[in-house]
Amino acid sequence: MNGALVALEAQVRAEFAKTAHPGAAWLAPKLDPDGRPALDVLVIGAGQSGIATAFGLMRSQVTNILVLDKAEEGREGPRLTYARMHTLRSPKDFTGPDLNIPSLTYQSWHEAQFGEDDWRSIDLIPRALWAEYLLWFRRVVDLPVRNGCEVVEVLPAAGGLLAANVQTAAGIDTLFVRKIVLTTGSGGHGRLDNSRDAAPSAVVDLRAYGATDRLRQLTRQTDCSDRCRRLGVRQCRDRTGGRRGGGASVLPQGGHPGDPALPLAHLSRLPDHFCDLDDAWRWRFMRAILEMREGFPQATYGRCARHANFHRHDGAPIEAAREAGRGVELQTPRGVFPADFVICGTGVDMNFAGRPELQNCAANIAVWADRYQPPTDERSPGLDRFPYLADDYAQMERVAGETPWIADIHVFAIASTMSFGPSGSSINAMTTAVSKLVHGPTRGLFRADIERHWASFRAYDVPQAVVERQTPAMGDGR
Repeated sequence: MNGALVALEAQVRAEFAKTAHPGAAWLAPKLDPDGRPALDVLVIGAGQSGIATAFGLMRSQVTNILVLDKAEEGREGPRLTYARMHTLRSPKDFTGPDLNIPSLTYQSWHEAQFGEDDWRSIDLIPRALWAEYLLWFRRVVDLPVRNGCEVVEVLPAAGGLLAANVQTAAGIDTLFVRKIVLTTGSGGHGRLDNSRDAAPSAVVDLRAYGATDRLRQLTRQTDCSDRCRRLGVRQCRDRTGGRRGGGASVLPQGGHPGDPALPLAHLSRLPDHFCDLDDAWRWRFMRAILEMREGFPQATYGRCARHANFHRHDGAPIEAAREAGRGVELQTPRGVFPADFVICGTGVDMNFAGRPELQNCAANIAVWADRYQPPTDERSPGLDRFPYLADDYAQMERVAGETPWIADIHVFAIASTMSFGPSGSSINAMTTAVSKLVHGPTRGLFRADIERHWASFRAYDVPQAVVERQTPAMGDGR
């Protein structure tokens, strides 16, 4: 470790000490059915949102927590797995999991590693360096993270607790917890939408669907040659690919940078108080945002456009598809296009049953369709399937009383977008969003223990000042 990084870590510890308010512990252990202290909060997912959430909880003196991730250390989230962009999309000066601690910002870490001149020279943060920074972050703030652990079931338990069954290399372990926070990123309340039903109807009936299905599992990748190598599609460099989708992960068939149909602004530049709007305004904003095709970075387009066999076909939606030899032919209003394979960038799916943690409550999770009916001209059959979350990011019941325990499961992922704006899977809004999220579980923990807090208040007998009785001086008349 270089001297600059050693000095930075010392500065981190100093800033922690100077801002450790309130410093007094306020939670008492709650015993599980086996008589052991239950966790106050279990965070599921150790990517950027998970470690930021855990850090926020610890800064609020909620220290009896644990963060779990099924990936091995360093492979959490998309950065070193399926992501293929060279840099992050966020402006480099956006702060994230640091939660306004200057020495914890990416900039501070980068300058300690490579110098101030190098920081000034970069335009955007390299993806691999961001992943390295996150590992440093979780180490320097001493977060309790366990890798290789997948939560496969959550059940209600005695004493108002939740029981989380966790699959590890050694078998199934059960953790008893008071609160759960799902920081599952784009997996959200379903998974990356790689189901057969998610493919365009024109593509579904292809006999070679199996290959298409495997390709679609990595819709976030943008480098074709690497995508094909990982999925076993040979000689990709010399093959023809048809791409269906209009987001940043799959370059669109109907537009290019600068088109009015492709707004390039970051979606998370929304007011901090988006969640305080009424349902009508939240729906109106999110419908406008989520139904538009998110713009792709100029650099992404440039990496594709420099290849001689890359072609963009405007106004060419796929109307039909049929097998043709070892490939397919795609019918569009502009003619027939041959392709060796088709990549369908179909986004995410709000399929609650697709998450093992939610299988026991999936049918009773309230969605937007249960709580709000938009005007006819604002309807959107995809958005009304997002979970309708309470003001503390907690799940709500569709039918009250059937699964009351789901109010102790808070959601900070792409599934929270409709209720809180684009924040649960984004760096851009993390500084303000994490503090709002942390307020939810801590509020619930405080309310649940209010009788103990009252008893503690009533029993408080430490004098604020000690006044000694003075002996009157001689001749003072008393």
